[in-house]
Amino acid sequence: MTLPAWIVSLPLLAAVFTFVFPRIRIWAGIFTAIITPLMVVFLGREILAHGAIQMQVGGWQTPLGIQLYADGLSVAMLGITAIVIGCITFYARCYFTGDVSSRYFWPLWMFLWSALNALFLSGDIFNLYVTLELLGLSAVALVALSQTADALSAAMRYLLVSLTGSLSYLMGVALLYAANGTLSIKLLATTGAASPSIATAFALMAAGLIMKSALFPMHFWLPPAHANAPAPVSAVLSALVVKASFYILMRLWLVIFEPFINPSTAQLMGVLGAGAIIWGSVQALVAERLKLLVAYSTVAQIGYLFLIFPLSSITQSNHTAWQGGFYFVLSHACAKSAVFLAAGSVIYSFGHDRIKELHGIVRRMPVSMFAFALASVSLIGLPPSGGFIAKWLYLNAALTGGHWWWCVLIIIGSLLATAYVFRFFSRAFSYSPEVVEERPVPWIMEWTALGLALCALILGFIAPAVTTLLDAGNPF
Repeated sequence: MTLPAWIVSLPLLAAVFTFVFPRIRIWAGIFTAIITPLMVVFLGREILAHGAIQMQVGGWQTPLGIQLYADGLSVAMLGITAIVIGCITFYARCYFTGDVSSRYFWPLWMFLWSALNALFLSGDIFNLYVTLELLGLSAVALVALSQTADALSAAMRYLLVSLTGSLSYLMGVALLYAANGTLSIKLLATTGAASPSIATAFALMAAGLIMKSALFPMHFWLPPAHANAPAPVSAVLSALVVKASFYILMRLWLVIFEPFINPSTAQLMGVLGAGAIIWGSVQALVAERLKLLVAYSTVAQIGYLFLIFPLSSITQSNHTAWQGGFYFVLSHACAKSAVFLAAGSVIYSFGHDRIKELHGIVRRMPVSMFAFALASVSLIGLPPSGGFIAKWLYLNAALTGGHWWWCVLIIIGSLLATAYVFRFFSRAFSYSPEVVEERPVPWIMEWTALGLALCALILGFIAPAVTTLLDAGNPF
């Protein structure tokens, strides 16, 4: 098998082994967390040297067979997935302590990783549907692992939204296939003139993907799911799972639908993104729980992703906007997973995450709080973090096209992010004479969060290398 096939197959094999042989589940997960990133590195080197790679699964050629396709954008998504899930795997080894949740976590975790890898490498719209559905089902099961009433309710809501979004996407796939007789993204790019069926297909597919991406006002399922899931699950949901739907929407927009979309559609996407930034930030400001604050922060950060649509509609800044949007995806994945893991360590130690009762925890958990603060630098968009690079590219794109109002929105969003982060730290740094019983947090949990926060910071120093990778294979 070639590298793309192995990158999909290794986590899938690990899922099978961890389910059939539960005694080796932790070691199978750690082995996968070490080997998969190495394979992604080799795939990235090959794409930088030779351009995009295509692979026909089982020898069946397009349009009959399943096609795997890898370019710089695919490898960047595979790489950030390997970093985030690989780090969280070590965190989860200590977080889950031998109960029934641990037994079912590992196969579901590996299965989710395999689904993400397959999604980022898929070259046809039906295979994207299959991987998206597998990803959603494994994510819902992981949300329900804590088995509390709130978690089960959140998982059921997430399931219904996920299935509704997938059905909407599938109806769009059916319309495209009926109109063009192919499911290949590359062949659909040559469909020719716009038609009512193509417009309807885009509307259905975009609606389903927006719902699964939790864009305002379809975000209602995200805060309870992320806030009530186990900390490793919350981290991967926010960092990667919601980005998968956004990634598909970007691929469809770039390759298939861009010639048929008018500027008003792009502006509508931007308006929804603006609503997400304001609403999510305000809700984070009044959240009473730390994980709920971080979950609403995700709602706001998703809004930034959808600013890519109006900014990329400006001809003179199109490329800068695309780079800024996907740089935001990468930096947010590291930063948000770090803050969720830090919040999970707080719950692990104190048994709750009620902000008003977290007085002085900086003295008790300095490493976790430093990780939270360092990741927040990227979420706010301060230099020299990856979040700063993403927002700088966005600002350049907006100013180049004369759309200054998006600059104002980005600045307001950063100020609101600063406000809700400092609201938490005003408690964390305050003095409390009360002695609170705490549970020691394993060092690997705290340092894993710090490692991911450092990754978000390092992305600010390696921007030329990352943008070169993003451009490999000409995905934009």
